[in-house]
Amino acid sequence: MSFRGLRKPNATSGMGVADQSKTTYHELQRKKTHRYVVFKIDELKNQVVVEKTGNPAESYDDFLASLPDNDCRYAVYDFDFVTAENCQKSKIFFVAWSPDTSRVRAKMVYATSKERFRRELQGIHYEIQATDPTEVDLDVLRERAD
Repeated sequence: MSFRGLRKPNATSGMGVADQSKTTYHELQRKKTHRYVVFKIDELKNQVVVEKTGNPAESYDDFLASLPDNDCRYAVYDFDFVTAENCQKSKIFFVAWSPDTSRVRAKMVYATSKERFRRELQGIHYEIQATDPTEVDLDVLRERAD
């Protein structure tokens, strides 16, 4: 019996990207229908899928609360701010969330799949790799965006 088409995804294979993930990101980027999108890897489907979206009125605290304490995620956040010249601007941040308390396998799968997923999201301005909430504090975004 051959096991060739039954290959189980491993930590180095990288994940595909669900069409819904791309569509939802474009809704955030172009239509501003979401403040943020949290993505997770569905290992059964071998894809990055949308876990949660935040409506435009949601706060940065709502975004942070959507990141799990003990598991990895990818997220994008549309950050609105006012420059020193009093201009309203918006920058999209990509967050690779990998808390120290998450499983080693999850960290490996997310780390090896990040670049492929990130390439699918055109128009990202900044990337943050975070292992605890202090690394994605609102002040970090403000410093990067200025």
